[in-house]
Amino acid sequence: MQISTAWRIARVFLPFAVGYYLSYLFRTINALIANHLSSDTGLGTADLGLLTSVYFLVFAIAQIPVGILLDRFGPRRVQSVLLLLAAAGAGLFAISTDFLSLLIARAMIGLGVAAALTAGLKSIVLWFPRERVALLNGYMVMLGSLGAVTATVPVDHLLAWMGWRQLFGVLAVATGATAILIYAVVPERGIVPSAAGATLGFVLGDRRFWRMAPLSATCVGSTWSLQGLWASPWLTDVEGLDRASLVRQLFMMSIVLSAGAWLFGTTVHAIKRKGIGAETVLAMVAVLFIAAELSLILRVSLPSILLWSIVAIVGTATVVSFAVIADYFPPELAGRANGALNVLHFGWAFLAQYATGLILEQWSANDGHRPVQAYQVAFGLNLVLQIAALVWFALPWRRSIASWMSSILFFRPADVSCAVERVGLYEDSVILLPADDNADW
Repeated sequence: MQISTAWRIARVFLPFAVGYYLSYLFRTINALIANHLSSDTGLGTADLGLLTSVYFLVFAIAQIPVGILLDRFGPRRVQSVLLLLAAAGAGLFAISTDFLSLLIARAMIGLGVAAALTAGLKSIVLWFPRERVALLNGYMVMLGSLGAVTATVPVDHLLAWMGWRQLFGVLAVATGATAILIYAVVPERGIVPSAAGATLGFVLGDRRFWRMAPLSATCVGSTWSLQGLWASPWLTDVEGLDRASLVRQLFMMSIVLSAGAWLFGTTVHAIKRKGIGAETVLAMVAVLFIAAELSLILRVSLPSILLWSIVAIVGTATVVSFAVIADYFPPELAGRANGALNVLHFGWAFLAQYATGLILEQWSANDGHRPVQAYQVAFGLNLVLQIAALVWFALPWRRSIASWMSSILFFRPADVSCAVERVGLYEDSVILLPADDNADW
């Protein structure tokens, strides 16, 4: 039977997009309710950083087993069961009165939404043509990142009359309803058995993965850490924004975030049709992100909203990273491969978010505000590691270009031909790698 695109969108794509929307909302909401949590429960800066970042820690730990479960049982069953756990976590968060119970509730939420994106990506791989995967990944992340939009002005208005506890009660009900929706509406799809050798070890043994993954993790994880929590205190402590101005800027950042997913999806879709690898886009995004962070740290005279919008948009560069992954590995390994990359994304987000809180606490607060030097040190350490990851990512290009230039200078046609075959970073790029993916670079 011929299945229409509209049918696939309605019964496969949109239900998983709703689940990812809730995941993004849970991820970023603490930036807006941080003051309420601190005043109601007496949390310090480090405790607040740990409470918020434990979501990322649990999320990261769960990625490998979740990826295996997705490849084995399919996204419908895995996502619906886990979202029920997230609903229970949100309900516990709503009634918690001490740090430990809040921490456990936040961890339950993180585990419950651990498959939110990868289940959606897996469903796209299973139900849609391969050439549409990057574009649909972009739309998935775009719709999901509307959760970050909701976690600004709309949530601020809700907090004015219902409080953060009641809000989490509403989120618990919505998350449970989404779990039921996915189980009831999404059809089953036969899972293709993995080919011989197509295991997690196959993914982790691929050198291309380890060239790309650290750069993706340090950039994407850092922007999640910033937008999910630390952008808010920077804007108040360093830039002196009041509550209304802060909420407006967070709202604009979230709009840019959502638009970025669409931009990255369409860009990758377009360049791949021209035979250019998505790695080129990832490198450009990393350079732009590093430049924006450096400008913030050095207090360059540029509009704050411009720099923070660049920071925000990098949060959806997962669209680019997962497009790269889709080219590296077959569909039956999509869950494992995406999960492995997400371990690094969310693991880095946890480390960056928690470490930032620890570093900031080394400076005394003056009237509730910490000095700019504290933020410069905390953000600067993260920046140094991103630059190191970019250098690691670019090493094969440097070596290949040097070999090619050497061949040109010495005018040896045979060497030039050999060098041209090797220039480039990955197959599917404009210039190809050797046939052996594991060849020594």
